[in-house]
Amino acid sequence: MASSSSSGLTFKLHPLVIVNISDHYTRVKSQTNATQPPQPNNATHQQPRVYGCVIGIQRGRTVEIFNSFELLYDPSSHSLDRAFLEKKQELYKKVFPHFYILGWYSTGSDAQESDMHIHKALMDINESPVYVLLNPSINHAQKDLPVTIFESELHVIDGIPQLIFVRSSYTIETVEAERISVDHVAHLKPSDGGSAATQLAAHLTGIHSAIKMLNSRIKVLHHYLLAMQKGDIPCENSLLRQVSSLLRRLPAIESEKFQDDFLMEYNDTLLIAYLAMFTNCASTMNELVDKFNTAYDRHSRRGGRTAFI
Repeated sequence: MASSSSSGLTFKLHPLVIVNISDHYTRVKSQTNATQPPQPNNATHQQPRVYGCVIGIQRGRTVEIFNSFELLYDPSSHSLDRAFLEKKQELYKKVFPHFYILGWYSTGSDAQESDMHIHKALMDINESPVYVLLNPSINHAQKDLPVTIFESELHVIDGIPQLIFVRSSYTIETVEAERISVDHVAHLKPSDGGSAATQLAAHLTGIHSAIKMLNSRIKVLHHYLLAMQKGDIPCENSLLRQVSSLLRRLPAIESEKFQDDFLMEYNDTLLIAYLAMFTNCASTMNELVDKFNTAYDRHSRRGGRTAFI
């Protein structure tokens, strides 16, 4: 497998594709673990592999991957269910008429030799399909997404022309609906019953990482503008217009209307917090009074006294 692609294509990957592949793998893994007998502690569990197609649009040299759907694959014969593939393609064409099959996806740590059989099988639909590979293994030291996009190139190896996988760079492209959905998924309560403190810590950690990344991007932009001002690099008017557009949005944050709206929202939040605290105190006092009345009523029955409240 070669190190990088030389096709010059620009790939844009949407988060929905990553979420779909992750969901597909999680469901298959859960079903596999439920049907298999328990293994000894020292036994190695083979991770299941899932397969599917990625769909999107290609405009010139830009390939934008929007969505994906699952495929039925027979690992013994390395073949796809063509009838199922054609049916899914027909259904997606009705909903997304401008989307085309751009390639396929799978899971694993790296591309395997058997993957080329699937790749070649899809060449009658797309003559140059892309291969999106998601690594489901957790690596806490890795900061980048565990997603790799491969292209196929014809190389001459030992005098024989062969198709091999080559890595391609990509960027994450999002729309407003995807940003809201990803944010909602990120704030879902963990299934292991994590406490509120754990969820708050994870939320604050995510905010801290986002601010840290924003700070690093601003520093890169600042150094780039300084180098442009000194004449070390050529001036790009398109980039300067984008920077100017960002800077024009800053005074809106310092406006009097923004301060009024912010203080009003802040005061409303404090009032809701105070109201919740008072409600909680009233509920606690109510429970205490009920318990006291119950205990005092039992004592009064013995001694002939009346209830205190």
